[in-house]
Order: sequence, then C-alpha cells, then structure tokens
Amino acid sequence: MSRTLVLVRHGQSEWNLKNLFTGWRDVDLTEQGHAEAKAAGQKLKARGVKFDIAFTSALIRAQKTCQHILDAVGQSDLKTIRDQALNERDYGDLSGLNKDDARKKWGEEQVHVWRRSYDVSPPAGESLKDTGARVWPYYLHDLQPHVLRGGTVLVAAHGNSLRALIMALDGKSGEEIVKLELGTGVPVIYELNADSTVASKEVLDD
Repeated sequence: MSRTLVLVRHGQSEWNLKNLFTGWRDVDLTEQGHAEAKAAGQKLKARGVKFDIAFTSALIRAQKTCQHILDAVGQSDLKTIRDQALNERDYGDLSGLNKDDARKKWGEEQVHVWRRSYDVSPPAGESLKDTGARVWPYYLHDLQPHVLRGGTVLVAAHGNSLRALIMALDGKSGEEIVKLELGTGVPVIYELNADSTVASKEVLDD
C-alpha cells in the first residue's frame, strides 16, 4: 500500500523577488514562480504521481502553485482543501518591510535572531515554534489520516509551515530545522509506514 505525502514550497513570489518579509500578506507569484510550480508538476507527472486530495494555505501564492501542479498531472479538478493553518509564519511588524531596512531599524543581529531562531518571535508575529503549534495538529487531524489510508496527498505551502512539518516527520531539533533550506517549487516526497513513521524521503531538486 502506498502512503505518500508530497510537500512543495510555493514558487518564487513577488515579495521574495523584492527581498521583503511576506508572512501572511497575500502576494502573487512572479513569472519565475509560475514556471517553478509548473516544473514541479512536470517532475511529479514524470513519476506517474496521481493525488487523492490536495491541501494548501489560504494564500494565493501557495494556491496557484497547487493548481499548477494539479494541472500538470492532469488532475485540475481534484478536491483541494485551503486552510490558514498551513499559512506561512506570521512575521508581524516585519511584514512588508525590506529585509535590509529591517536590519537598519532593529540591527542585523536582532533580525537574524528573529529569522533564524526556533522560538523567538518578531514583534506581533510568530516564531517557527508558534508556526509548528498550528501546523502539526492540523497535519495529524486533517492530512495524516488520508495518507495512512493509502492515499497520495499533496501539500503546497510555505517555507516555514513546511519546515514545521519536516521537523516533526524527520525528528529534527529546533536548532537543526532553522538551518534547513527549502527551495521554491521543489517537491519533497515522503513514503510513510502504517504506524505513521517515515519509510523513505526523496527531494526532487535535480
């Protein structure tokens, strides 16, 4: 029985390109981002992947990535659940700011701590730990049951919401997970055992 979970970070967004903190701001994909999402779909099509259900966030950059992938594998009308539980980490007062401007305002060291620590949150925002506190219960309650029934599930989401999932799936520490770089539009394929542990993991980053 196949128990497959496919994680994909959205393609490049307009604010990724402009070096802005995005968080929960609803920003579209760039041309490159659309191309990355379509390429992810083609990689999965080449593997013969067919999904039983798809999950994405409440944000358009993830939703469009999800749709490009489903279009590529010939499943444009597949049932897709959109939920803010899968949204990017909320950067609070940093949202919409240029990262260089934020460093000038708060200092390079402080901004680095906010970006790359596990449990320190920016003003009015979330830490990665906070993000995991909403993502992981949602995974356990809503996503995992589909996988354990033998399904193939697509999750198109964001760098930090996916880091939170990968941290739990891979058994990584907070210190380890903040160092993980997730490429835009790169599929990560997990096969799970019947007891929900990871049987295998493959990153299609060629």
